[in-house]
Amino acid sequence: MEDDFYPIHFLLKSNYPFFKNMRLAQPTLCLLFFLSITFALHAQQVYFTTGFKIAEVSQNEVRIWTRLCGQEQPNPVSHERREKIFRHPLDFDESMPVDQMDGAVKGAEGYVRAILIAGNTRKESDWQRVKAADDFTVKIPFTGLKAGTQYDLILEGKATRNSQQVTQIKGSFSTAPAPDGVVSVQFTTSTCQYFWSYDDPKIGFKTYESMAKLKPDFFVQTGDYVYYDKPGPSANIIEKARHKWHAMDAWPALKAFYTNTPVYMVKDDHDLLSDDVDPKTENYGELSFEDGLKIWYENVAVKDKPYRTFRWGQDVQIWLVEGREFRTPNKTKDSGQKTIWGSEQKNWFQRTLSQSDATFKILFSATPIVGPDRENKTDNHANAAFDTEGEWLRKLLADQQNLFVVNGDRHWQYVSEDAETGLIEFGSGPVSDNHVQGWDPDDKRPEHHYLNLIGGFLGVKIFRENDEANIQFTHYDVDGNVVHQEAFKAE
Repeated sequence: MEDDFYPIHFLLKSNYPFFKNMRLAQPTLCLLFFLSITFALHAQQVYFTTGFKIAEVSQNEVRIWTRLCGQEQPNPVSHERREKIFRHPLDFDESMPVDQMDGAVKGAEGYVRAILIAGNTRKESDWQRVKAADDFTVKIPFTGLKAGTQYDLILEGKATRNSQQVTQIKGSFSTAPAPDGVVSVQFTTSTCQYFWSYDDPKIGFKTYESMAKLKPDFFVQTGDYVYYDKPGPSANIIEKARHKWHAMDAWPALKAFYTNTPVYMVKDDHDLLSDDVDPKTENYGELSFEDGLKIWYENVAVKDKPYRTFRWGQDVQIWLVEGREFRTPNKTKDSGQKTIWGSEQKNWFQRTLSQSDATFKILFSATPIVGPDRENKTDNHANAAFDTEGEWLRKLLADQQNLFVVNGDRHWQYVSEDAETGLIEFGSGPVSDNHVQGWDPDDKRPEHHYLNLIGGFLGVKIFRENDEANIQFTHYDVDGNVVHQEAFKAE
């Protein structure tokens, strides 16, 4: 049977005498007839309620991610929150059907295509079928794009292959400039966002609205995009884990931000399974490590490996590394074999780093490399549990000219400098003040250039002044106010 077969279509095409002879003199039958048509058309309506992401942009490629939805708006937020860190919802029934939960957005089967337009150039994808097995998500790749060029994006969705009712949503982005292009580049980065830590009940998170005002060339999300292991619901089954992504992406501030801002995403523990997860961690309820991987790749449009590098003109190259899939279990005794990155990724990183002639190099890590971190933590390179690899990595990075580390995971803003190597690390802090915790504000140590227990984001700007390359790191609060800034000239 055709996927777009509906009884009304069959009746309209049939030769049944009833339909051939139906006259306007039969008002009741006419009304029922037209109501049935209206119902059929309405049943075919699909939506882009969780928006889309313009992902993995390079000089000549992009991958468009979206999810086809069956409702125009997410379920309203109806629960009150406790007035403490993370703002857990009060009296939340974890056993209620997922489609009744706050922020829920049901999916819809159908077809999606993407169109890119730059001047007289138009590129169209084929219609891609969206399936429940992939949570109604789709990733559409484009190649052969022109470097440093603005493209308008049109996404179209429909319920059936032959449907004439098409839903449309639009955006725009620019590809990365050529590697020898001398251009200014500005981008933003943030981390750690729990649905119930929102700071604006209408738009979700003020940080996204503040970042949008800067019109960044791209955005790097350094992990903990969602929190499976926090209530409202606790994502102990696949359906609840997927719900966390739907609810987050449907916040108006995120949806608007991603309309015109390309994104690169890195995973961390909470958007994979549970706190400090490694491949040997026990299931979280019925949710397994493998389930978490599948769901992450449903929602993140990486092309191949989860570690990758991107060049943005002559003056900056970024590296995005993977810290969960290849790690040795955290509780293993430290040694030269204990690793967070794994040997294949370490070899790739050293090779690509040595091949780069970019003026500035920035490593994005979901977890700290310099720190300092809390003594009771055991899952990152700033911890004693991975000290051997941490020392090797800090020395390797410090030996590079004009290289800086930007990390996520920590729920406070900071800038620190490693006492032994001089390596400088910038922690963006969490996306909202409601998510701040984990460090004593009076515990400012010698390695801290800056320490502030607030939410917000980090902005990075690379520019030329008197033909000298400069890089500027700026911490902002959630309202977009500058709270700290450090700048460096290229050595």
